[in-house]
Order: sequence, then structure tokens, then C-alpha cells
Amino acid sequence: MSFPLLTVTAVLPAAGAILTAAVPAARRTAAKWLALLVSLGTLVLAALVVVRFEPGGERYQLTESHAWIKDFGVRYELGVDGIGVALIALTALLIPFIVLAGWHDADPLETQSKRWRPTQGFFALILMVEAMVILSFAATDVFLFYILFEAMLIPMYFLIGGFGDRAHTGTDDNAAAQRSYAAVKFLLYNLAGGLIMLAAVIGLYVVAGNFSLTEIAAARASGELEMAANTERLLFLGFFLAFAVKAPLWPLHTWLPNAMGEATAPVAVLITAVVDKVGTFAMLRYCLQLFPEASKWATPAIIVLALISIVYGALLAVGQRDIKRLIAYASISHFGFIIMGIFAMTSQGQSGATLYMVNHGISTAALMLVAGFLITRRGSRLIADYGGVQKVAPVLAGTFLVGGLATLSLPGLAPFVSEFLVLVGTFARYPVAGVIATFGIVLAALYTLVLYQRTMTGPVKEEVRAMPDLKARELAVITPLIALLLFLGVYPKPLTEIVDPAVRHTMSDVQQKDPRPEVEAAK
Repeated sequence: MSFPLLTVTAVLPAAGAILTAAVPAARRTAAKWLALLVSLGTLVLAALVVVRFEPGGERYQLTESHAWIKDFGVRYELGVDGIGVALIALTALLIPFIVLAGWHDADPLETQSKRWRPTQGFFALILMVEAMVILSFAATDVFLFYILFEAMLIPMYFLIGGFGDRAHTGTDDNAAAQRSYAAVKFLLYNLAGGLIMLAAVIGLYVVAGNFSLTEIAAARASGELEMAANTERLLFLGFFLAFAVKAPLWPLHTWLPNAMGEATAPVAVLITAVVDKVGTFAMLRYCLQLFPEASKWATPAIIVLALISIVYGALLAVGQRDIKRLIAYASISHFGFIIMGIFAMTSQGQSGATLYMVNHGISTAALMLVAGFLITRRGSRLIADYGGVQKVAPVLAGTFLVGGLATLSLPGLAPFVSEFLVLVGTFARYPVAGVIATFGIVLAALYTLVLYQRTMTGPVKEEVRAMPDLKARELAVITPLIALLLFLGVYPKPLTEIVDPAVRHTMSDVQQKDPRPEVEAAK
């Protein structure tokens, strides 16, 4: 048996989470360093996954398969295609920065008992989420994926509700109530979607007789497994609704602004840059591969919902007074682009959507983490409480600007490539949708530049006059992210080489080809 690289890559952060939680209360600094070292070790293993993956080889590689629940045909099956590899690499890359950025976010308050270990719990929960997300990107058994899809909600619930943002403008009691509300809303929305998905998973087993993604997809492609149209559509909807909640897609998005607003900045990055990607990834892997005809049937409605997400999210971002909620609504708009690219059913659209998942993760991490550093210094999330920051903290302001420009997909930065591909792929098949989606770009420029203008320029407010610039630890977080945004903005080939073969397989699953451009024949 070959070395179980995927399992080891997920087991390391899981084991690290247990060890971190077990560190004595007085040794919280040791717990931080342990979490950081474990996350860096996981990054090394993820890099090995990337190196060992052959883009031109089999669709699913580094496969593992072991019996789990024999009576129900459930197996522990793992395997990655190019899309899974890219997202595993993104997850492993971001977690060390999340750990570093949250270095002091869970330090115990003076009023808490010395026996209380919030620091150990905070970093242990982050590592546990990382383990579950990595496994979810590698799972090729539908039941195994469902277990991971639901299980990751528990540590996220405690990260949001138990370790909320301390820069709250209200009373302590009000802040605790808001955190609790955000955490419960996050859990209920995602649990509701998961329960619908569970019914669809059971229905799929009744129809197919097993839970193996590869076996069911192969049987569907060969014609050995046929589904009645109504059955396929109902199963598709069961899966898609759960993924649309996680993504999040309008109108199932309302939990995200609350969760990101009340969570610490690193946890907000964990939500939108890592966990939410499981939803869009699953649309590509499960919806399109298992239910190709139903996917095509639902495409017009999904394109409309994606367009609403793009414009609605951007409009609400323009009107926000809270920095973190503005970034949350911007993410809703960006997820609309990702979902539109997936269901445009073109190779450019799906390649762009996959690149968008990666690039959005990096750009949102850069912007949100710098925003977190800013909020920690001032103690407020309100835009109106800032002004003239670039005069007292120019490095902070400069990195904030780069993160914002990446969010609006400025040419030369990584998100531009993915957004361009999504728009080209959408316009090729749905030109009206492609035109409407461009309004999201205009609105992105508006909310990003207005945010920068109101916080960083103008007269220096008295409350920010003594604000320190970024420190060494904070620069260690932001500098590599900005470097990646620049590198992938001018040279996306390393990503496209991995992703494009997987996209071709997905296009084959739904039996779609790129539409030919209508060009008048030369005379």
C-alpha cells in the first residue's frame, strides 16, 4: 500500500488540536507555538500533495480506500483532482497566517480564572477545522463527505460564539448576546441545509446502492445507472441547497455578515476564505458530477440567484458603516461570481471559478487581517471612527490599500484573472448575465475606494493620532499574502495547469462543450 499522504495531511492538524488543547493553562505561549508549528507541518505535507499530483494523470490521485461501515457500503475513500489539490493547498497556506494573526486574540482577560484555557481552546479549534476541511476536499465517499460537512460546524460554532471580536461598541452583555446570536444563526442555517442534504444522501444510496462518488459517477456516465428526471432533480436540490447555504448564495446568505462581524478577524478569514469554499467546491464535485441533467435544468435559476448575490452583496457593502460587515457583504458578491462561473457550463467559467476560490481566499485574508490589526488598535469597527490613518501608520494603510485593490480585482493582482475568466465564460453562453455581472465590478470599486478614503485619508482624528504601524509579526502575516497576490496576478500558470484538466473532466460529466464564437465569415 502506498503512503497515505492525504490521511496524514489531515491527521496532523487533528492530532495537533488534541495536543494544543492539552497544554497546561499557564503555558499558553507554548500552545501558540505548538499550533503554529503544526500548521507549518501541515503546509509542508500539502506541498507534497501538490508535488506528487500529476495534472495530466488520472482524474483522482493519491487515492485511499478502506472499509468503514460494511453493512451500509460506507467506505473511507479519499482522492484528489486538480480542484481539490488547489483548495487543500489554499487551506494549508492560510492557517499559519490565521494562527499568527490571532496570536493574542484569545489571551485570557484579567477577570477570568487562571485555570481557564481560552488560548489553548482557540488554537485547537482552528486546527480541528483545518483537518476537517482538508478531508472534505479529499473525500470521495458521499457519506464520509457529509459527516465532515456537518462536523466542521461544531468547532466553528465555538470559535464564533466563544471567541468573539473584543472591539465591540456596546456593553459587554450586549457583545456576548450578539456573539451568541451570530453563532446560533450560523449553526441553525447550516444544520438545516445539512439535514436536507442528509435526506438526499439517503435517497442517492437507495437509487445507486452505494456511496462511492467515483463508482456512481462512472455508472452514470456509462448508462448503467439511470435516474428518473424528477428523482435526479430532487436529489440535486437536496445537495445544492446545503451547498448554497455554506457558499453562501442569496437568499441563504444572511448568517454570514453576523458571523464575520462578531468573530475575530482570523476566524472571519477562516469562515469565508476556507470553510465557505467547501460549498462551492462541492457544487463542482457532487452536483455537476452526480446530477448532470438536473444541473443543466437548474442552471438558469442558479445564474439569476448568482447575479442577485453579485449586485445585492455589492450594494449592501456600499452602505455599510461597519468595516467587517462591509467585507462580509463583499464576499457574498464574490461568491456570486464563483457560482455563476460554475454554472455557466464553460471551461473558462469553471476554471475562473476555481481560481476565484483560491484568489478570493488570499485577497480576503489580506484585507480582513489588516482590517483586524486596524480595529485592534482603535478598538472600534465603525468606519466613522477613523480618518487620516495613512499619515500615522503608512505601512498599515498601504497594505490595506493593496488588499482592497485585490478585492476590486485590479489588473495585475490575482483576483483579476479569475474574475475575467468567469465573465468571459459566462458571456460566451449567457451574454445578458455577463453584462449584468459587470455592475458588480463597478460597485466593488465604489465600496473599496470609499472605505479607504474614509478610514485612511483626510484629517488625522485624535483617537488614531498615536496609532502604531504594523509590527514584525503582523508584517510576517501580510507580506507573503501580498506577494502571492502579485505573483498569481502576473503568472497564474501554476494554478491553471493543475485546475484545467479537472475542469475538462467536469465539462465532460455534464456533456457540455464551449460555445463557438459567432464570427462572420471573411469574404
